[in-house]
Amino acid sequence: MFSNHSEFRPPIFLLAGFPGLEKHHFWISLPICSMYLVALTGNCTILFVIRTDQSFQEPMYYFLSMLALSDLGLSLATLPTMLSVLWFNHREIHFDACLVQMYFIHTFSILESGILISMAFDRLVAIWNPLRYTSVLTYEAVIKIGAGVALRAAFLVFPASFLLKRLEYGRINVLSYSFCLHQDILKVALSDRRISSVYGLTVILSSTGVDSLLLVFSYFLILRTVLGTFSKEECLKTLSTCFSHFCAVLGFYIPMLGLTMIHRYGKHASPIVYIVIANVYLLLPPLMNPIVYSIKTKQLRTRIFNRFLKERKHWEPQGEHHNCRGR
Repeated sequence: MFSNHSEFRPPIFLLAGFPGLEKHHFWISLPICSMYLVALTGNCTILFVIRTDQSFQEPMYYFLSMLALSDLGLSLATLPTMLSVLWFNHREIHFDACLVQMYFIHTFSILESGILISMAFDRLVAIWNPLRYTSVLTYEAVIKIGAGVALRAAFLVFPASFLLKRLEYGRINVLSYSFCLHQDILKVALSDRRISSVYGLTVILSSTGVDSLLLVFSYFLILRTVLGTFSKEECLKTLSTCFSHFCAVLGFYIPMLGLTMIHRYGKHASPIVYIVIANVYLLLPPLMNPIVYSIKTKQLRTRIFNRFLKERKHWEPQGEHHNCRGR
């Protein structure tokens, strides 16, 4: 418990790896690092291709760039502590550093939710009124939407750190994951945490809760428009343009719902279950989004393939010339 000398003895927070599997942490880290590598490489590739190719200067690809940036931020926010736990068994983290990591994780998570609803609006306008698509979603409008969802995420999460800072903690506090989450820090607090708990619930309901309802409403309007206007072949072709976004929505909300349900109803579940679901929640969207969009978006897939093919041809003659000189 905090004492009168607590300012000289700040609380210690210990991150958790995979309890009972500490001897296998290195092998467990291999697939996790592979997923991080694919996520970072895939999202950086999408950003590079969209940035360097003028044919991608469209609202859909602007939003896709924002989604890639959000995925990169989410991956980079969790990667350092996860590797320090799995590779070096370094579990201790300073309380302020834990709050900073928590802030960025939840900010990027809410940001991704806002970008997904923005992309749903993009698809709705493109299908509902394609003739006004470019006039409604101008470059300035896209920038304002992106800035709006970013500011919403930043300001919603900001007070949570100060509320957690005011609580009292034990001398040693063991967290459940290899990264800091709001509900996990709140769980080890010793003083009254009702205000922080209510604020956390308010943030969830006003961000991802509202966004999920708007996503359902957007897809209802899309389906009603497609089924009432297009033929069967045109209907399938039009809905296929929403497939990548629909996969991104499922990849984001299903793990988040699973993590929420296990925290609420899985009190007797194994700690490994908590850890696996939390890792899926933070790793799946950054991993899946670039893969799905690269495979299902023909224009993007073609440009990425041509880009790598061009780079390969650029290096091959140099290698042959070098070998000839060696002979």
